[in-house]
Amino acid sequence: MSCESVERRAALVAALQEKGAIRSERVAAAVAAVPRHLFAPEASLAAAYADDIVVTKRDPRGAATSSVSAPWLQALMLEQAGIEPGMRCLEIGSGGYNAALMAELAGPDGCVTSIDIDADIVARARRHLAAAGTKRVRVVVGDAEAGVPEDAPFDRIVVTVGAWDVPPAWVAQLTMTGRIVVPLLLHGHTRTAAFDRAGDTLVSRSHELCGFVAMQGLGARPDRVVPLGPDVELRFDDNVPVEADGVRAALRGPRAERWSGITVDPQEPFDGLQLWLATQATSFGQLCSTRTDAARALVDPATPPRTPAVVDGGSLAYHALRRVDPATGRHEFGAYGHGPAAVPLAERMVELIQAWDREHRNGRPPVICVQPAGTPVDRLRPGRVLRKRHTVVTVDWR
Repeated sequence: MSCESVERRAALVAALQEKGAIRSERVAAAVAAVPRHLFAPEASLAAAYADDIVVTKRDPRGAATSSVSAPWLQALMLEQAGIEPGMRCLEIGSGGYNAALMAELAGPDGCVTSIDIDADIVARARRHLAAAGTKRVRVVVGDAEAGVPEDAPFDRIVVTVGAWDVPPAWVAQLTMTGRIVVPLLLHGHTRTAAFDRAGDTLVSRSHELCGFVAMQGLGARPDRVVPLGPDVELRFDDNVPVEADGVRAALRGPRAERWSGITVDPQEPFDGLQLWLATQATSFGQLCSTRTDAARALVDPATPPRTPAVVDGGSLAYHALRRVDPATGRHEFGAYGHGPAAVPLAERMVELIQAWDREHRNGRPPVICVQPAGTPVDRLRPGRVLRKRHTVVTVDWR
């Protein structure tokens, strides 16, 4: 193994520790031990050890269907998982590298099963694991909706694809004291959440903003896409009613503006606000746009390519930012509205922004719970209810 790759791994560990993605000596040791470049042979050594994704497969449209995730996110999820020596682990979505890290953490008395629906990806992962000399990892082809019952139960499950729902098999194959880390979609907003099992309920212990390639197979849930113009579209992950022609026409008409008086500096993350809007606003979607001139002529969203939005028939409002202090770069939160209901929609979004600032900006993050879809209403955990195919998700901001 080259001295350069060892040095680059050490530098990567140091960078991830500085960012706060690596918080424990065990995860630091795993990242230092596993040669990431062997799992991304198409990338240069510098690219393999950069804190960025390496796309390994694309569909015919050019969209990524498999990748080696960014190191900061892999480290964060491993910290969330808390894999201990001797544990049995399941990885959903195979790339090889993350499974090797999990095997390093589980140690000689533990084991890892990794499942992927794509036979090419499975073959690739097996090759790279062999090249890295990684033991105790079994990579199988299959639809992860059913888990891997022959290797269950698992102490830890780590999902490395965006999941709209949590299939019953994942919970059933988790030990009663087990933990699952899953990038869960909540109205188009994805959080990597670490859930501890409590009977038939999953209770979050932490969650962070993230992004992943989408789930394939039975668990796939494509967004409903409403094109609005060049490089601009609305996306919904549930059946929100929208008058598409009305919204298209409204975007070409006058714009209402409402501002909250709530400001943010350039270095301050506000994904907590985005989660708040996604779980509190009604008729919620994501306004997706590029930074092209054609897109800018129609919309001016706070966070392209995905910005919180709400609709009401042929009306639309979306999250906006404006600079209020050129010297510091400080911005104010607000909302832009279009259509007959532009003003009330924008005002409602501003009210939610002000409520978040007043009640939750500096408070604890919400608790997310996942329960079976048939759970009686009086047994649901408190919070805003999001109904999915297999589960009911509650988001409790109290």
